[in-house]
Amino acid sequence: MALLERVSTLVRANLNDLIDKAEEPEKMIKQVILDMQNQLLQVKTQVAIAIADQHLLEKKHKENAEKVAEWMRKAELAVDKKEDDLARASLQRVESYRELSENFAQQVSDQKAQVENLKSALHKLDQKLAEAEAKADVLMAQQRRARAVTKASDARMAMGDSSKAATFDRMKRKVAHSEAVSEARSEIAGSDINDRLAALEKEDRIEQLLAELKGKRGA
Repeated sequence: MALLERVSTLVRANLNDLIDKAEEPEKMIKQVILDMQNQLLQVKTQVAIAIADQHLLEKKHKENAEKVAEWMRKAELAVDKKEDDLARASLQRVESYRELSENFAQQVSDQKAQVENLKSALHKLDQKLAEAEAKADVLMAQQRRARAVTKASDARMAMGDSSKAATFDRMKRKVAHSEAVSEARSEIAGSDINDRLAALEKEDRIEQLLAELKGKRGA
């Protein structure tokens, strides 16, 4: 039965392996649970149908067994009344109903086996569904932690990238150089002003000395 094969596949499924291999673990576990719920509903329906069929077959078996006993009594009555032809006809009915009764007995036995198989599948799938639902939150939490750890590792690797570190060092050196150039220019500009002021002061002293010298010389 295809239904039992699908159920068997679901029952044998390793939830951890399915989730590890899935690109979207949360979506996968939800889909597995949904599949199990759908199959469980179908198995329950099949169990109910199979039990109903078993009861019908048991009824048919009982009816034919009762017919065997009824026609056997009629055959016995015919024998008692010395009605051999009626006795033979009754015994033919007995054999006919006995064959039907035996046939239905075999069908009842086969149906009982089918019902037990379906009940067993239902029980196993019910347990597997309970396991999946119990593990769902834990498994999804594990996957979320795993993704978080991976992202953290990627971030650390990015921070430790030598090329990016070298670029950062070059930027630091460039900034430091720019600052040094600015300071040098400021110093140069300051020195130039001082030199010009010193030259003016020197000219004033020379003019003063010249005036004093002319006064002394009476010029």
